Amino acid sequence: MIVFEGVSKVYHTRNGGRRVLDRVSFSIGRGRSIGIVGRNGAGKSTLTRLIAGVEYPTSGKISRSMSVSWPIGFSGAFQSSLTGADNTRFIARIYNKNLNYMLGMVEDFASLGEYFRMPVKTYSSGMKARLAFAVSLAIDFECYIVDEVTAVGDASFRERCASALRARRERGTLIMVSHDAATLRDHCESGGLLQGGHLHFYDTIDETISAYETALAA
Repeated sequence: MIVFEGVSKVYHTRNGGRRVLDRVSFSIGRGRSIGIVGRNGAGKSTLTRLIAGVEYPTSGKISRSMSVSWPIGFSGAFQSSLTGADNTRFIARIYNKNLNYMLGMVEDFASLGEYFRMPVKTYSSGMKARLAFAVSLAIDFECYIVDEVTAVGDASFRERCASALRARRERGTLIMVSHDAATLRDHCESGGLLQGGHLHFYDTIDETISAYETALAA
């Protein structure tokens, strides 16, 4: 279970405080597949980082009773002067995973070729996302957070991503942020619309997409 209790997030800018989330409360149980939609700048990525624990709320409480991935595609945890392989070794040690398994799985899935053994600072943003996706899949989280990563790479890699996410969804929880209706329908059963600092949940992903399209047209 993931529980938000009166969570607010405010960023301080030169023009004053920018409130991204305003006293948001909800809970997500095990086995759910939820799509999060909203306009650009609505705070979707902020929401996923809060769920993952990458950022902390300005106020309110967040509790988790299941293991949660970092947002897949988020490469902020990588040490840029280390190679992809060395970053993988480091993460494997943190999560007490078999080094040989992690290295083999990540190298195969990310398909970075010789770059896997080159510093991450030499990677493109897409390559970093591929590495982050592969490392996430190599660890058996109970909840996976996906932030637009299925758009990374060529058609073959995108299909591998989609197939892997379907497999994880069948045995765990999936929270996905995407602007693509087809992707959301493929992976999610229900959803939420983030608008004006508030998160409105809907019983089906079709209702969520419809609400989002109405909001865009307003």
